[in-house]
Amino acid sequence: MLMANSGRYAQREDFTVVVQPFFRNTIIPLNSNGKPDLSFFSMNCFHFTERGHAEMAIALWNNMLEPAGQKQSYNNFAHDRSKLKCPTSENPFLFTSRNSGLQNTAPVVGAGDPSVPYWAVILAAIAGVLAGSVLIGVLMSRRHKKHQHERDKATEVNLTALTMFALPGSVCCTLAMRRKETNIS
Repeated sequence: MLMANSGRYAQREDFTVVVQPFFRNTIIPLNSNGKPDLSFFSMNCFHFTERGHAEMAIALWNNMLEPAGQKQSYNNFAHDRSKLKCPTSENPFLFTSRNSGLQNTAPVVGAGDPSVPYWAVILAAIAGVLAGSVLIGVLMSRRHKKHQHERDKATEVNLTALTMFALPGSVCCTLAMRRKETNIS
């Protein structure tokens, strides 16, 4: 929207940017039970189904045929193909700010005078990646140490139990071995 309102393309004959606000104030459609109509949405309840895409395409097309400043900012989700608008003989074109009679008075931002140097963006991105890597490394190290401490504790408990069992059990094991030897002979 910033680009559309910047005035950068206001004087061009061959290109323009126009905001199409058909989805700005949209309310999720309801079914006959008053609950959200999920037939417009895919299994993840975020992306549209074929029906949802069809409704969005109609709303976008209708928005492009409405004058700038008078565009519909909602979609009624009526499953009605008759709501599809067609260009009229008076206005056989897609509306732009220029042919709608709106002149953008916003100052044009020069392409050669960026407000943030490009190197600052690159430096910030690298710093962000490094900071994220360090944070993940610290968290992974702490997690590894915690799990290692728990494993050491469990091994210590098992060794203690094994030692306690082995002392009296060694006599039992010897007796059991002698019994097996006598049965074999």
